[in-house]
Amino acid sequence: MRILVTNDDGIDSIGLLHLARVASKHGEVVVAAPDSEYSGASAAIGALHEVQPEIHRVSLSGLDEAWSVSGAPALCVMFARLGVFGDPFDLVVSGINPGSNVGRSVYHSGTVGAAVTARNGGISGIAVSQAVEHWGVEGQGWDDVLQFQKWETAAHVADIAIGGFISSPTEIPSVLNVNIPNVEIDELGPWRKTEVATMPPRSIAKATLEAKAGHDNAYRVKMNWGDALDVPVETDSGAVMKGEISVTWLSPYTAIAPAGREGTETAIAERFGQAQQ
Repeated sequence: MRILVTNDDGIDSIGLLHLARVASKHGEVVVAAPDSEYSGASAAIGALHEVQPEIHRVSLSGLDEAWSVSGAPALCVMFARLGVFGDPFDLVVSGINPGSNVGRSVYHSGTVGAAVTARNGGISGIAVSQAVEHWGVEGQGWDDVLQFQKWETAAHVADIAIGGFISSPTEIPSVLNVNIPNVEIDELGPWRKTEVATMPPRSIAKATLEAKAGHDNAYRVKMNWGDALDVPVETDSGAVMKGEISVTWLSPYTAIAPAGREGTETAIAERFGQAQQ
């Protein structure tokens, strides 16, 4: 069993080290992670002809093989699938991300994007994230709150999830998104199979421009948060808010026609007909 461990917070992330160490209990681990922060990168690989990514061998305590890549986590996974880091991998594990990746954030998360890219290449992926204190359930943790992270709790849950997945793998390459409350191990609630929430527990209500002092025609964007929402416990964000472990299967993009599409399809067909005349 060869396991690739990556993340979107960079090769120096504490969460990455915790995840790689527990993953090494289940197989041969190779770490390949971005050389800097790539949060919010989703499954992007970048313009390779412009970036011309570099790879450097690095040393991580307690691990045999680790690499830093000057590119996004999805690029790390793509390189692994193409054989850059040796023999084929059986599983990709991404994280531990400080900040839950639930609800709408699954579209933008580099942590989740790495697992999705693995599936695109025929390898199952597990994304592991943990809520942060003082920043709600959905969002990236800032440096000044990371001191409160219960990394051992997230690593404990990741250990169980990886072991369970390996002992009984899915029939087709799949993505499992695991989100964990930031509590002590003995304070963890049960695990719950969840749906992806359609709304976050607190969303950005408005964004405004603020002039940057001393710079003409330059602005910063100020985010204003809306009111807190009561999110159902059956959803990923709701479960984590209530102290439970959220486990969500993320489907591939599929062509699903929405209700009421007939009028739209007719209008498009008519316009295509007009364009071809």
